[in-house]
Amino acid sequence: MGIRVIRTIVTATVAALLHFSPAQADTGFDLSPEQPGRVRAERNEKAIAVIPAAFNFVTPGKFTVAVSPGGPPLATYATDARTVVGADPDYAEAIADSLGLTLELIPVAWIDWPLGLTSGKYDAVISNVGVTEQRKEKFDFSSYRQGLHGFFVKADSTVTSIKEPKDAAGLRIIVGAGTNQERILLKWSEENVAAGLKPLELQYYDDEAASLLALSSGRADVIVQPHAQLVFIAARDKNIRRVGTLSAGWPERSDVAITTRKGSGLADALTIATNGLIESGAYARILDRWHLSEEALPRSETNPPGLPKF
Repeated sequence: MGIRVIRTIVTATVAALLHFSPAQADTGFDLSPEQPGRVRAERNEKAIAVIPAAFNFVTPGKFTVAVSPGGPPLATYATDARTVVGADPDYAEAIADSLGLTLELIPVAWIDWPLGLTSGKYDAVISNVGVTEQRKEKFDFSSYRQGLHGFFVKADSTVTSIKEPKDAAGLRIIVGAGTNQERILLKWSEENVAAGLKPLELQYYDDEAASLLALSSGRADVIVQPHAQLVFIAARDKNIRRVGTLSAGWPERSDVAITTRKGSGLADALTIATNGLIESGAYARILDRWHLSEEALPRSETNPPGLPKF
């Protein structure tokens, strides 16, 4: 009995029924452009003091940050279809406050951030960038969240908790092909087989709508995706729930970090600023506002261990 691969294509009608825009969904998230509940922070003189004298911000007096509006709750376009809102923009605003600067947020395509950063178009990237050993060769990092994947099931599922490989033995699990979570789950399946347990049955679908339909119809038991994405889907659709999380660096922790140019000297100031936000409670309020408290770090680090090269 091996890994079962299932591929399916659903019609555009089904996709339309399952997908709602952020503006339409009653999610409990504030996606308005005004953002009245955005958390602000005080100046952090310790952080400001370690900004290198030779460091030139893209625009004097501003902290210019690239963000990819890939989807809520991390970063998405507000109901005006222009303003970028979410956990990462909120965090960028708090860091700018800490540095005594005004935030200048630049929406970019995910694929474009490395070149834009190295060419000096912005001072930093705050856009769910995971720390990897390969990226550390070109960039510096200041960690600000755990990189987590989520295990989510139907609201009425009998599955209550997934914390380790044996908890997932024999389950039909939806995962993205070629993803880091697939790589980890394949290892989990191998461990289970070696221990005399059933392997995981991995299923692959063409899009989010097809995956959610498979889960809701009972063709699959669990869906595994980046945790933040599933948090929003659960709030939007109200028919799935979390039964566990998985570190992107399993069995080690893997962090998400502010990304800056290698050797620019800005990373230490951003790490100090982040730790100031943690100590003041502003950090926890930002994560709680976007339902991401599970992803909190106890402390920020400059260039923490990253995912190894595979």
